[in-house]
Amino acid sequence: MANSYGKLFRISLFGESHSEAIGVVIDGVPSGIELDMNEIMFEMGRRAPGKNAFSTPRSEDDFPEVLSGVFNGYTTGTPICVTMRNTNTRSSDYHPEIIRPSHADYSGKLRYNGFNDYRGGGHFSGRLTAPIVFAGALAKQIIKKQNIEVFSHIKNIGKVHDDKVDYVNPDISALKILKNKKLAFINDDRAKDAEQEILSAKGNADSIGGSIETVITGIPGGIGSPFFESVESRLASMLFSVPAVKSVEFGIGQEFSKMLGSEANDSFAIEDGRISTKTNNNGGINGGVTNGMPVVFSVVIKPTPSIGKEQETVNVETKENITAKIQGRHDPCIVQRAVPVIEAATAITLLDLILEAKTYA
Repeated sequence: MANSYGKLFRISLFGESHSEAIGVVIDGVPSGIELDMNEIMFEMGRRAPGKNAFSTPRSEDDFPEVLSGVFNGYTTGTPICVTMRNTNTRSSDYHPEIIRPSHADYSGKLRYNGFNDYRGGGHFSGRLTAPIVFAGALAKQIIKKQNIEVFSHIKNIGKVHDDKVDYVNPDISALKILKNKKLAFINDDRAKDAEQEILSAKGNADSIGGSIETVITGIPGGIGSPFFESVESRLASMLFSVPAVKSVEFGIGQEFSKMLGSEANDSFAIEDGRISTKTNNNGGINGGVTNGMPVVFSVVIKPTPSIGKEQETVNVETKENITAKIQGRHDPCIVQRAVPVIEAATAITLLDLILEAKTYA
Protein backbone atom coordinates (compact mmCIF):
# COMPACT_ATOMS: atom_id res chain seq x y z
CA MET A 1 0.00 0.00 0.00
CA ALA A 2 1.21 3.48 -0.83
CA ASN A 3 0.37 4.78 2.65
CA SER A 4 2.23 2.06 4.57
CA TYR A 5 5.93 1.75 5.32
CA GLY A 6 8.09 -0.88 6.99
CA LYS A 7 8.48 -4.63 7.11
CA LEU A 8 8.49 -5.77 10.74
CA PHE A 9 7.80 -2.37 12.31
CA ARG A 10 5.10 -1.08 9.98
CA ILE A 11 3.13 2.16 9.96
CA SER A 12 0.01 3.02 7.93
CA LEU A 13 -1.17 6.64 7.70
CA PHE A 14 -4.76 7.77 7.24
CA GLY A 15 -6.71 11.04 7.04
CA GLU A 16 -6.44 14.36 5.27
CA SER A 17 -5.53 17.88 6.28
CA HIS A 18 -9.17 18.94 6.71
CA SER A 19 -10.84 15.59 7.39
CA GLU A 20 -12.33 14.80 10.79
CA ALA A 21 -9.06 13.28 11.97
CA ILE A 22 -5.66 11.99 10.94
CA GLY A 23 -3.84 9.04 12.39
CA VAL A 24 -1.61 6.01 12.16
CA VAL A 25 -1.81 2.28 12.68
CA ILE A 26 1.48 0.87 14.01
CA ASP A 27 2.08 -2.85 13.64
CA GLY A 28 5.00 -4.92 14.89
CA VAL A 29 5.50 -3.16 18.23
CA PRO A 30 6.91 -5.63 20.76
CA SER A 31 4.73 -6.29 23.80
CA GLY A 32 5.66 -5.03 27.25
CA ILE A 33 7.06 -1.64 26.23
CA GLU A 34 6.14 0.97 28.82
CA LEU A 35 4.82 3.94 26.91
CA ASP A 36 6.13 7.31 28.10
CA MET A 37 3.29 9.56 26.95
CA ASN A 38 4.99 12.66 28.37
CA GLU A 39 7.94 12.08 26.07
CA ILE A 40 5.63 11.43 23.12
CA MET A 41 3.70 14.65 23.82
CA PHE A 42 6.99 16.55 24.01
CA GLU A 43 7.94 15.25 20.55
CA MET A 44 4.49 16.12 19.20
CA GLY A 45 4.89 19.63 20.59
CA ARG A 46 8.18 20.12 18.73
CA ARG A 47 6.35 19.63 15.42
CA ALA A 48 3.05 21.30 16.31
CA PRO A 49 1.95 24.46 14.44
CA GLY A 50 1.04 27.81 15.91
CA LYS A 51 4.00 28.10 18.29
CA ASN A 52 5.79 31.26 17.08
CA ALA A 53 6.23 33.79 14.29
CA PHE A 54 8.08 31.20 12.21
CA SER A 55 5.06 28.88 12.09
CA THR A 56 1.61 28.81 10.52
CA PRO A 57 -1.06 30.44 12.71
CA ARG A 58 -3.16 27.28 12.35
CA SER A 59 -3.24 25.90 15.88
CA GLU A 60 -3.88 22.20 16.45
CA ASP A 61 -3.52 20.37 19.77
CA ASP A 62 -2.26 17.24 18.01
CA PHE A 63 -3.50 15.29 21.02
CA PRO A 64 -3.10 11.60 20.21
CA GLU A 65 -6.02 9.37 21.16
CA VAL A 66 -4.72 5.82 21.49
CA LEU A 67 -7.57 3.48 20.48
CA SER A 68 -5.83 0.12 20.70
CA GLY A 69 -2.59 -1.73 21.35
CA VAL A 70 -1.83 -0.18 24.76
CA PHE A 71 -3.19 -1.48 28.09
CA ASN A 72 -2.31 -0.23 31.56
CA GLY A 73 0.48 1.88 30.04
CA TYR A 74 2.22 -1.01 28.26
CA THR A 75 2.14 -2.12 24.63
CA THR A 76 0.18 -5.34 24.12
CA GLY A 77 1.94 -6.49 20.95
CA THR A 78 -1.17 -5.91 18.84
CA PRO A 79 -1.57 -3.02 16.35
CA ILE A 80 -1.58 0.43 17.93
CA CYS A 81 -4.16 2.76 16.41
CA VAL A 82 -3.85 6.48 17.11
CA THR A 83 -6.06 9.34 15.95
CA MET A 84 -5.65 13.12 16.18
CA ARG A 85 -8.59 15.39 15.57
CA ASN A 86 -8.45 18.29 13.11
CA THR A 87 -10.06 21.14 15.03
CA ASN A 88 -8.86 24.34 13.36
CA THR A 89 -9.54 23.97 9.65
CA ARG A 90 -10.53 26.79 7.28
CA SER A 91 -11.54 25.04 4.09
CA SER A 92 -12.93 28.17 2.42
CA ASP A 93 -9.35 29.27 1.71
CA TYR A 94 -8.98 26.51 -0.90
CA HIS A 95 -10.41 26.49 -4.43
CA PRO A 96 -10.23 23.32 -6.56
CA GLU A 97 -10.08 25.23 -9.83
CA ILE A 98 -6.91 27.14 -8.86
CA ILE A 99 -3.73 25.06 -9.15
CA ARG A 100 -1.24 26.19 -6.52
CA PRO A 101 2.38 26.28 -7.84
CA SER A 102 4.66 23.52 -6.46
CA HIS A 103 1.77 21.88 -4.58
CA ALA A 104 0.26 18.48 -5.36
CA ASP A 105 -3.06 19.99 -6.49
CA TYR A 106 -2.61 19.17 -10.16
CA SER A 107 -0.69 15.91 -9.82
CA GLY A 108 -3.23 14.74 -7.20
CA LYS A 109 -6.10 15.65 -9.49
CA LEU A 110 -4.53 13.57 -12.26
CA ARG A 111 -3.72 10.64 -9.97
CA TYR A 112 -7.19 10.40 -8.43
CA ASN A 113 -9.30 11.56 -11.40
CA GLY A 114 -10.46 14.70 -9.60
CA PHE A 115 -11.81 12.88 -6.52
CA ASN A 116 -8.91 13.90 -4.26
CA ASP A 117 -9.59 16.07 -1.20
CA TYR A 118 -8.00 19.36 -2.21
CA ARG A 119 -8.60 21.18 1.11
CA GLY A 120 -5.28 22.05 2.68
CA GLY A 121 -3.54 19.62 0.36
CA GLY A 122 -5.63 16.66 1.54
CA HIS A 123 -3.60 13.50 2.06
CA PHE A 124 -0.55 15.17 0.49
CA SER A 125 -0.38 17.68 3.34
CA GLY A 126 2.45 18.05 5.82
CA ARG A 127 -0.32 17.68 8.40
CA LEU A 128 0.18 13.92 7.98
CA THR A 129 3.64 14.22 9.54
CA ALA A 130 2.01 14.49 12.99
CA PRO A 131 1.22 10.74 13.14
CA ILE A 132 4.71 10.03 11.80
CA VAL A 133 6.11 11.89 14.81
CA PHE A 134 3.95 9.81 17.15
CA ALA A 135 5.22 6.56 15.62
CA GLY A 136 8.78 7.89 15.65
CA ALA A 137 8.56 8.92 19.29
CA LEU A 138 7.52 5.37 20.12
CA ALA A 139 10.37 3.95 18.02
CA LYS A 140 12.84 6.28 19.76
CA GLN A 141 11.85 4.87 23.15
CA ILE A 142 12.45 1.33 21.94
CA ILE A 143 15.83 1.89 20.26
CA LYS A 144 17.06 4.00 23.18
CA LYS A 145 16.95 0.84 25.29
CA GLN A 146 19.81 -0.33 23.02
CA ASN A 147 21.65 3.01 23.52
CA ILE A 148 20.80 4.14 19.98
CA GLU A 149 19.80 7.81 19.70
CA VAL A 150 18.86 10.13 16.86
CA PHE A 151 19.83 13.83 16.86
CA SER A 152 19.11 16.45 14.22
CA HIS A 153 20.18 20.05 13.85
CA ILE A 154 19.44 22.71 11.29
CA LYS A 155 22.41 22.70 8.96
CA ASN A 156 21.32 25.91 7.28
CA ILE A 157 18.39 28.22 6.68
CA GLY A 158 18.98 30.21 3.54
CA LYS A 159 22.52 31.57 3.69
CA VAL A 160 22.89 31.07 7.44
CA HIS A 161 24.90 27.93 8.29
CA ASP A 162 25.25 26.25 11.66
CA ASP A 163 28.53 24.98 13.14
CA LYS A 164 29.82 21.74 11.68
CA VAL A 165 29.37 18.43 13.51
CA ASP A 166 32.35 16.15 14.17
CA TYR A 167 31.29 13.01 12.29
CA VAL A 168 33.82 10.83 14.17
CA ASN A 169 33.21 12.07 17.72
CA PRO A 170 30.03 14.17 17.76
CA ASP A 171 29.45 16.34 20.82
CA ILE A 172 26.51 14.45 22.33
CA SER A 173 25.86 17.02 25.05
CA ALA A 174 25.50 19.78 22.43
CA LEU A 175 23.19 17.61 20.33
CA LYS A 176 20.96 16.63 23.26
CA ILE A 177 19.94 20.19 24.11
CA LEU A 178 18.88 20.97 20.54
CA LYS A 179 15.36 19.61 21.06
CA ASN A 180 14.72 22.33 23.65
CA LYS A 181 15.61 25.17 21.29
CA LYS A 182 13.21 27.22 19.18
CA LEU A 183 15.59 26.82 16.24
CA ALA A 184 17.79 23.72 16.47
CA PHE A 185 21.11 25.41 15.80
CA ILE A 186 24.19 24.35 17.75
CA ASN A 187 25.47 27.93 17.50
CA ASP A 188 22.94 30.26 19.18
CA ASP A 189 24.31 33.34 17.39
CA ARG A 190 23.67 31.70 14.03
CA ALA A 191 20.17 30.85 15.20
CA LYS A 192 19.50 34.55 15.72
CA ASP A 193 20.73 35.27 12.20
CA ALA A 194 18.45 32.52 10.87
CA GLU A 195 15.49 34.10 12.69
CA GLN A 196 16.09 37.30 10.74
CA GLU A 197 16.27 35.33 7.47
CA ILE A 198 12.86 33.79 8.20
CA LEU A 199 11.24 37.03 9.33
CA SER A 200 12.64 38.83 6.29
CA ALA A 201 11.09 36.25 3.96
CA LYS A 202 7.81 36.48 5.87
CA GLY A 203 7.83 40.27 5.64
CA ASN A 204 8.17 40.00 1.88
CA ALA A 205 5.23 37.58 1.63
CA ASP A 206 7.71 34.86 0.75
CA SER A 207 9.25 31.73 2.30
CA ILE A 208 12.70 30.22 2.72
CA GLY A 209 14.20 26.72 2.75
CA GLY A 210 17.14 25.02 4.37
CA SER A 211 18.62 21.69 5.32
CA ILE A 212 18.71 19.35 8.31
CA GLU A 213 21.62 17.14 9.36
CA THR A 214 21.05 13.99 11.40
CA VAL A 215 23.49 12.00 13.52
CA ILE A 216 22.69 8.48 14.77
CA THR A 217 24.83 7.41 17.72
CA GLY A 218 25.21 3.99 19.31
CA ILE A 219 24.18 2.05 16.25
CA PRO A 220 26.21 -1.18 15.97
CA GLY A 221 28.02 -2.34 12.87
CA GLY A 222 26.44 -5.00 10.68
CA ILE A 223 22.95 -3.49 10.29
CA GLY A 224 21.54 -3.47 6.76
CA SER A 225 22.10 -5.46 3.58
CA PRO A 226 23.76 -4.73 0.24
CA PHE A 227 22.08 -3.33 -2.86
CA PHE A 228 18.28 -2.96 -2.57
CA GLU A 229 18.10 -3.28 1.21
CA SER A 230 21.01 -0.96 2.06
CA VAL A 231 20.71 1.35 5.03
CA GLU A 232 20.89 4.27 2.59
CA SER A 233 18.11 2.80 0.45
CA ARG A 234 15.80 2.21 3.37
CA LEU A 235 16.43 5.58 5.02
CA ALA A 236 16.17 7.50 1.74
CA SER A 237 12.85 5.82 0.94
CA MET A 238 11.38 6.96 4.24
CA LEU A 239 12.98 10.40 4.20
CA PHE A 240 11.70 11.19 0.71
CA SER A 241 8.22 10.34 2.02
CA VAL A 242 8.36 13.47 4.20
CA PRO A 243 6.74 16.36 2.29
CA ALA A 244 9.19 19.08 1.14
CA VAL A 245 12.30 16.82 1.26
CA LYS A 246 14.00 17.23 -2.13
CA SER A 247 17.49 15.83 -1.54
CA VAL A 248 19.18 13.27 0.71
CA GLU A 249 22.94 12.77 1.04
CA PHE A 250 25.00 10.57 3.34
CA GLY A 251 28.26 11.54 5.00
CA ILE A 252 29.88 14.40 3.14
CA GLY A 253 27.54 13.81 0.21
CA GLN A 254 28.19 15.97 -2.84
CA GLU A 255 31.65 16.87 -1.55
CA PHE A 256 32.74 13.43 -2.80
CA SER A 257 32.44 14.76 -6.34
CA LYS A 258 35.34 17.16 -5.73
CA MET A 259 37.76 14.70 -4.12
CA LEU A 260 40.40 12.11 -4.93
CA GLY A 261 40.00 8.62 -3.53
CA SER A 262 42.99 9.18 -1.26
CA GLU A 263 41.17 12.16 0.24
CA ALA A 264 37.73 10.57 0.44
CA ASN A 265 38.59 7.17 1.92
CA ASP A 266 38.03 6.58 5.63
CA SER A 267 41.17 4.92 7.02
CA PHE A 268 40.66 2.18 9.62
CA ALA A 269 42.52 2.01 12.93
CA ILE A 270 42.43 0.09 16.21
CA GLU A 271 42.20 2.09 19.42
CA ASP A 272 41.65 0.47 22.82
CA GLY A 273 40.86 -2.77 21.06
CA ARG A 274 38.06 -1.22 18.98
CA ILE A 275 38.12 -0.89 15.20
CA SER A 276 37.01 2.51 13.97
CA THR A 277 37.74 4.96 11.17
CA LYS A 278 39.89 8.08 11.45
CA THR A 279 37.43 10.05 9.34
CA ASN A 280 33.76 9.41 8.67
CA ASN A 281 33.22 10.80 5.20
CA ASN A 282 30.94 7.88 4.30
CA GLY A 283 28.63 8.60 7.20
CA GLY A 284 29.02 5.28 9.00
CA ILE A 285 27.91 3.06 6.12
CA ASN A 286 29.96 0.87 3.77
CA GLY A 287 28.35 -1.37 1.19
CA GLY A 288 24.91 -0.49 2.51
CA VAL A 289 25.79 -1.85 5.98
CA THR A 290 26.64 0.11 9.14
CA ASN A 291 30.31 -0.05 10.16
CA GLY A 292 29.95 1.01 13.81
CA MET A 293 30.69 4.69 13.29
CA PRO A 294 27.97 7.32 13.76
CA VAL A 295 25.55 7.31 10.83
CA VAL A 296 25.29 10.81 9.36
CA PHE A 297 23.07 12.19 6.62
CA SER A 298 21.40 15.45 5.63
CA VAL A 299 18.19 16.39 3.83
CA VAL A 300 17.23 19.50 1.89
CA ILE A 301 13.86 21.07 2.73
CA LYS A 302 12.40 23.25 0.00
CA PRO A 303 10.80 26.64 0.78
CA THR A 304 7.12 26.46 1.68
CA PRO A 305 5.31 26.70 -1.70
CA SER A 306 2.42 28.62 -0.14
CA ILE A 307 3.44 32.28 -0.30
CA GLY A 308 1.59 35.57 -0.36
CA LYS A 309 3.10 36.86 -3.59
CA GLU A 310 1.18 36.86 -6.88
CA GLN A 311 2.16 33.78 -8.91
CA GLU A 312 1.41 32.57 -12.40
CA THR A 313 -0.82 29.50 -12.60
CA VAL A 314 -3.92 28.19 -14.38
CA ASN A 315 -7.63 27.85 -13.76
CA VAL A 316 -8.37 24.21 -14.63
CA GLU A 317 -12.09 24.86 -15.11
CA THR A 318 -11.86 27.81 -17.50
CA LYS A 319 -8.54 26.60 -18.98
CA GLU A 320 -7.08 30.11 -18.63
CA ASN A 321 -3.67 31.38 -17.54
CA ILE A 322 -4.11 33.49 -14.42
CA THR A 323 -2.21 35.04 -11.54
CA ALA A 324 -3.26 34.30 -8.01
CA LYS A 325 -2.31 34.73 -4.38
CA ILE A 326 -2.43 31.62 -2.24
CA GLN A 327 -4.88 32.03 0.62
CA GLY A 328 -4.67 30.31 3.98
CA ARG A 329 -2.31 30.10 6.95
CA HIS A 330 1.18 28.93 6.13
CA ASP A 331 4.74 28.67 7.46
CA PRO A 332 7.33 31.16 6.17
CA CYS A 333 9.83 28.37 6.92
CA ILE A 334 9.09 24.72 7.70
CA VAL A 335 12.66 23.62 8.38
CA GLN A 336 12.42 24.00 12.17
CA ARG A 337 9.17 22.01 12.32
CA ALA A 338 10.62 19.34 10.04
CA VAL A 339 13.46 18.55 12.48
CA PRO A 340 11.39 16.23 14.73
CA VAL A 341 9.78 14.71 11.64
CA ILE A 342 13.16 13.74 10.19
CA GLU A 343 14.19 12.29 13.55
CA ALA A 344 10.93 10.32 13.71
CA ALA A 345 11.29 8.99 10.17
CA THR A 346 14.83 7.92 11.02
CA ALA A 347 13.84 6.15 14.23
CA ILE A 348 11.03 4.28 12.46
CA THR A 349 13.44 3.03 9.81
CA LEU A 350 16.12 2.11 12.35
CA LEU A 351 13.73 0.06 14.48
CA ASP A 352 12.51 -1.80 11.39
CA LEU A 353 16.13 -2.54 10.37
CA ILE A 354 17.09 -3.64 13.89
CA LEU A 355 14.12 -5.98 14.22
CA GLU A 356 14.96 -7.41 10.82
CA ALA A 357 18.61 -7.91 11.80
CA LYS A 358 17.50 -10.00 14.76
CA THR A 359 15.67 -12.41 12.45
CA TYR A 360 18.86 -13.34 10.61
CA ALA A 361 21.38 -12.93 13.43
